[in-house]
Order: sequence, then C-alpha cells, then structure tokens
Amino acid sequence: MSERHVLDLREIDETRGALVGGKGAHLGALSRIDGIRVPAGFCVTTDAFRRVTAKAPAIDVHLDRLSGLDPDDRDALRALSAEIRRTLEGVAIPDDLAAAVTGALAQHGERAAYAVRSSATAEDLPTASFAGQQDTYLNVVGPAAILQHVSRCWASLFTERAVTYRQRNGIDHRTVQMAVVVQRMVFPHAAGVLFTADPVTGNRKVASVEASFGLGEALVSGLVNPDVYTVRDGEVVARAIGAKRVAIHAAPDGGTREQAVDPARQDQPALTDPQVVRLVELGRRIEAHFGHPQDIEWCLVDDGFQIVQSRPITTLFPIPEAGDEQNHVYLSVGHQQMMTDAMKPLGLSFWQMTTPAPMAEAGGRLFVDVTQRLATPASRTGFLELMERSDPLTVDAVRTVLDRDGFVRPLPDEGPPGPLPGGAPVAIETDPAIVTELITQSEASVAAAERDIRTKSGAALLDFIQADIQELRRILFDRRSHQVFKSAMEATWWLNERLEAWLGEKNAADTLTQSVPHNVTSEMGLALLDVADVIRPHPEVVAFLRQVEDEDFLDELPKLAGGREARDAIEAWLDRYGVRCVGEIDITRPRWSERPSTLIPTILGNIKNFAPGAGERRFEQGRQEAWEKERELLERLRARPDGEGRAEETKRMIDRVRTFIGYREYPKYGMVSRYFVYKRALLGEAERLVRAGVLADEEDIFYLTFPELHDVVRTNQVDGQLIRRRAEAFRSYQALTPPRVLTSDGEAISGAYRRGDVPAGALAGLPVSAGTVEGRARVVLDIGEADLEPGDILVTAYTDPSWTPLFVAIAGLVTEVGGLMTHGAVIAREYGLPAVVGVVDATRLIADGQRIRVHGTGGFVEILPD
Repeated sequence: MSERHVLDLREIDETRGALVGGKGAHLGALSRIDGIRVPAGFCVTTDAFRRVTAKAPAIDVHLDRLSGLDPDDRDALRALSAEIRRTLEGVAIPDDLAAAVTGALAQHGERAAYAVRSSATAEDLPTASFAGQQDTYLNVVGPAAILQHVSRCWASLFTERAVTYRQRNGIDHRTVQMAVVVQRMVFPHAAGVLFTADPVTGNRKVASVEASFGLGEALVSGLVNPDVYTVRDGEVVARAIGAKRVAIHAAPDGGTREQAVDPARQDQPALTDPQVVRLVELGRRIEAHFGHPQDIEWCLVDDGFQIVQSRPITTLFPIPEAGDEQNHVYLSVGHQQMMTDAMKPLGLSFWQMTTPAPMAEAGGRLFVDVTQRLATPASRTGFLELMERSDPLTVDAVRTVLDRDGFVRPLPDEGPPGPLPGGAPVAIETDPAIVTELITQSEASVAAAERDIRTKSGAALLDFIQADIQELRRILFDRRSHQVFKSAMEATWWLNERLEAWLGEKNAADTLTQSVPHNVTSEMGLALLDVADVIRPHPEVVAFLRQVEDEDFLDELPKLAGGREARDAIEAWLDRYGVRCVGEIDITRPRWSERPSTLIPTILGNIKNFAPGAGERRFEQGRQEAWEKERELLERLRARPDGEGRAEETKRMIDRVRTFIGYREYPKYGMVSRYFVYKRALLGEAERLVRAGVLADEEDIFYLTFPELHDVVRTNQVDGQLIRRRAEAFRSYQALTPPRVLTSDGEAISGAYRRGDVPAGALAGLPVSAGTVEGRARVVLDIGEADLEPGDILVTAYTDPSWTPLFVAIAGLVTEVGGLMTHGAVIAREYGLPAVVGVVDATRLIADGQRIRVHGTGGFVEILPD
C-alpha cells in the first residue's frame, strides 16, 4: 500500500499529474530529459492527502460553505480558509504513511537538508499556473520536521490566495488534491528564473533570464533588483545588472535567512554571458520536451545548473499555425469587428465560412495574414493608407514590424497600385431606391431561408446550411451593396478633408450624418425608447420588471394591469431586433430573443430618464442639426470668390452621405439575422442528439467546428473528451487580451499614437464624433450591469451594435477599441455624441465615477480633478 503513498521522482513523468500534482509531474519529467539535472527526491502522493482528509469529516462541511462564498468576500474567505488549514494541520499522519516517508528519506540521506514543496493537481497547467498559491519550505532537516512540513503543505491548499484563485478560475475546491515534493536542498551561488519566451512581448525567439545571488527566494519575494539578460539566437543581446544588496541563504539551524551582500559584489553580475547562453540552451531543451514556452526556476551549483521547477507560461497569446517556416504578420479581426472576446469553435467556424478572406485562428480569435500585402511597395502603401483612417494604432504596430530589417521579405511590384481611399467616390447614382431595394432583397432572402430550413433535419440540415451560406455570401458581398456604403464612406472622407481645407471646419461630416434614414442600428436604440413609452404609464409592470430574474417574465406580464401591452411592445421589438446581442458575430452567443431579460436594465433606465416621445424628438433634433450644419457650410462656401462650384460639389457629397451612410449598418444585421435562423435549427438538432444520448448538453455543439458537427449528426457519435478539452481551452482564452498585431514569432504589438497635440496627462485616442463634453465616467464592462443617467459618459472596452440602446442615455463615448467607420463610431455620429475610440487601457485608467472631458474633435480624454 505504501508504494502509492510515496514515489521517487525517477518513477514519475507528466502523465502522473493526478497522483503527484503539477509540480511533481513536471519535476519527474524534467529528470528524464537528457542533460537536465534535477535535485533528487520523492513525492508524497495525493492518495496520502485523501487518507489524511478522510480523517477530518469537518472539512466536508467547510468546503460546502466555501463553495457558496462570493470570491470578493475577502473576510469570509480568509476566516474559513484559516479554519480548514487548522483542521488539516491537526490531523495525525497515519503510522504507515509516516514510515513510507521516513523510508524514502533513508534512501536519500536522512540527516540531509530538504526542500518540502506543495504540488497541487490544479497547478502548472497549460491554462492556469497557480504560481505561488501554495507553500514551499526550504532547508528542512530531520524526519520529524519534514513530516510536520508535509502537513503544512497539505494545509496550504487552502491559503486565502489559493482559494480565491480557484474561485475566480471556476475550479471546484473538491476536485483539487495536494501532493508534496521532498527534494534534496541545493545551496547555489546564484539562482533565478528563465522565461523561454519574452513574458512581456510574447516573442518566442527571445528568452529572458533573471538572476540574483543565493537562493531564488530573494528574487521572487522582491527583495532584490535582479540582473536581467535578454538572449536571442544564442547571444546575449541586452543586459541590466541590478543592485543585489541582500541574498537569502540556508540557516545553520534550518530554514533560511537574509544576508547582506558585500558592497564590492552588489553590482557584479550573478552570471557570465556564456553561463546565460548555456542556461537558455537548457531551457530550449525543456521547452521542446513539453511543447510550450516555459517559466523555469534554476540554481547554479559548482558551475552547473540544476532545475528546480518548470511550468508553462500561461499569459502568452497563442500563435496561428502557418504551416511553414516563413515570417508572418497577422491582424486581429476582432479589433475591426468590435468584438475582441474569445469565440467558441462553432462561432469561429461560421465566421470563417462567411468571409472570403482566409483567416487563421489563435486563442479563440481570428487573424488575417497580411504578410503578402506588406511585401510589395504598392499594396503596402494602399493598405497602410486604408488602415490609417480606421485604426492608427494598428498601422503603428505594423510599421514597427516593417522597420525591422528582413522580417517581411520584399517582393517586386506586380503592377500599378489600385485607387486609394479618400479619392473620388465610386461611381453610383445617389438614389434612395437603391438602399430600399437592397434591404428588401436581403429580408426576402432571410425569410426564404427561414421557410426552407423548417423541413430539414439530420445531415440534410447541415447540407442546407452549408449551401445557404453561399447565398449569405452573395448578399453580403454584393457589388452594388458595397458600392453604396463604400461611396458613403468615401464621401465622408471627402467632406472632412475638403471642408477642413476650404473652411477650417474639422470633422464636418460628424454633424452632417446625424439622423440619417435606413440605419437599422440607430433605429433600434430609438425604438427601445418607444417600448419604454408603452410601459411607463403602468407602475405595476415597472415594479414587476425590477424583480425579474429569469426568462419567463414575458409569459407573466399579461397577468398585470398594462402587462399585455408591455409584452406586445417588447415582443414586437424582439421580432425586429432580437437576433442581435453582445458579440453577435459569434453564432453561439445568446441572442436577445433567447435572453430578453438582458434588455430590462436598459428599458428601466429609459423609463426613468426620458419623457414620452423621446425617440421621435431625438431623431428630429438630429435631423434639424444636420440640416442647419449643411445650410451653414454651403452659405460659407458660396460667400467665397470660388465658392459656387465648391458648394455644388459639397451638396452632392452631403446628399450622398445622408442617402447611403445609414445602410452601412445593414449588411451585418442581415448576416446575424440569417445566423439566428441557422442557430435555432442547429439547436433543434442538438436537442435530438441529447435525447439520443449522443450529447450531454445541447450547447456542446458550440465546441465543435461545422464539419465536426456535420460528422456527429451523420454518425450519431461524438468525442466527449474533445468537447471537454475545447471548453477548458475556451475558458483559458477568455482571460487573454488579443493584440492588434501578432507575428509568427509570437510577438504581440499594440501600437502607439505618435502625436504632439495631446495635452500632458490626457489619454490619446482616435476622434470619431465631433464635439466636447464633460461629465461623469461610467466604466461598464457588462451591458447587463449598465446603470446610466443623462449626462454620463460611457467608458468601455468596445461597442458592437448591441450597445446602441445605451447610447440614447449618454452624453459621450470612450472605448479602448474602435475605428472611424466601426459601428460605435457611426452611431455616435448619428446621435451627435462626442466620441473618442482606441484609447488604450481606458477602462483601467479611468475610474468609474470620475469626471472626464471627452474631446471628440481633437481625439483625447482629460481626467478632471475632483
């Protein structure tokens, strides 16, 4: 029995994580890699931990209470976790288990000094490192002391920091077990950390070494400024020698102690350059074994390196698979689509089937490989000019890559460059009937798909969707449709450039595009004001809506006075706009029709903050302001000696913008309308698969690609392990922030504004809707938690069309992601809201409730003194 309680490290590899925990499994694997030295030792297994916890039934009660606590309730977490630790440390270790540990000590040297180290099963995982969450004890001497510290390691599974970490990562406390690693102590000259990829930029070809004198605890505890070395291609390319005033060494009576470093040595390097290069070579060997960049703890003993820990670096953004050894430059699709969240596999699959551009996947996001576009001077110039208008940060990030000699291999031009944006608008007649016809055709096509899909099931349903996506693509990329919104965009640029040059008027088109016709997204926000008008006269309905917690509230409404009218108004709105939701390009996201309770906070806010008829008044006010601006600009032009011709040309451009710019929002609406047709049919098929016992849950289909789902439907067989792995990977991807630009080296580049017109202390961004406004910042990360009042300024990460209903209640907008023609910018202009987008880290740098001033014309945000 004892052989399952204690295993020598040489008996362990990475497949034994359930028995020896993450650290133990990695150390066992490390000891098997040729050329890697690991201090000898053994592992007290999770079986031993389970035996000990079984002797303390009170722990089960404590765990029940712990699982129900809010992770933000620090006082309750601290008290309960301390109680669990006391209970565990008070359990006597069974005699046979103690004998197994002392027997292992006898083989390795009973009176030697040891490191006693926690090794939890939820530790050193590819998706969560749990670094520093449990305890390690150094220089422990003697069997009694070692057994005591084994108990302390078991108890450290319930440190406050470990408990909080698990709660926040959605890990059930009962599923985590603790093993303990006992290793011979090493007494190093120097120690530190090696990252086999740059932990800041993500570059996989750059390694970073941190080093200090003595044990590595001085470094990890922040007692010293370590030496930092950067290594690339087998060469130290940068070094910074820290002032190492103290070191931690083993104490003669056990444990460790701080010791002052001789002043003459404090500024001396802990490692030589050849030692650093040799260490990185060992790190590359370890990285190759595990298949992931590693965070490695090392010790230098007698000019030889010993490895005492290696774990995956979990914060790196994954790299798209290119299938070759060439350099590649990738642009984030999410930053262009205003949806930077991770997507589930079925959502990624549908987006890839919809778009004509090949897209690579990484970290639950999609990226476009633009290497070829950057390789020739002509295509590069046009591409950068186009991107400059929409997202200067992305352009700056791309230029950062281009400035590196040899990363993008140049190719000869294949012909003269095509027309660039900002020139003469494309040739199309300014005719409102064109927009009406395009919308009518799209709606008829969606209706036909909805009618025809009802008769399909099984593999025939998947075949139908695959074929129908070609019809979606035909409509989405229709030449005349593109001419409409492209001509509107080009006319917008024309107006801004010409009127600033002729009249000194900045961003004139912002006012001219208020309250345009056929904008399905801005109409959506105003229509929700009309819903509030229906509900406002009925206090019983308003009170009921304040208490809603689930999705059956629409069925309950008719029981209340005025409830039938309220239900009919909400359902009519959902019939038109319920296909939308936050992150709507991901087909797996719940639509408003599926979760109408999501809308209640916005409806209640509209009831509170607006008088009846606000929607109509808002639209008419914007229309009048646009008309007044047009009249004023044309008068000023005509007053100039050469102004009559310019006024006529400007009038044509204004008519074109106002006729066509509203349609800019429609193609995406048509796409998500069709997506919802597909989704409902697929969930019906998933329900059949659940009844047949093929799937455990209908939403399991979201973790399959479309071809995989097709196979499951056809064969009635599914790989349950694949679904579980995909779900776990998705959870880890949600914690990652995608970069605007990513290279095949793994380097994530965010870009920067190169501007001299931003006041000191202000936050730079991209001006997308003119005007200046001052007010209270409301930092909102979840639309369902928005509590806005008139005059508030919305500060958020990004706004896709689903955020539009909030725009009617705010005075200004600040986002971290966005461009001149992205949805939030278009709607901000139409509603007349000053807006600045692309403000890096806005939700972190601006505190909720602070007063800020948004310069929508100048493109910056000032944080005002209290």
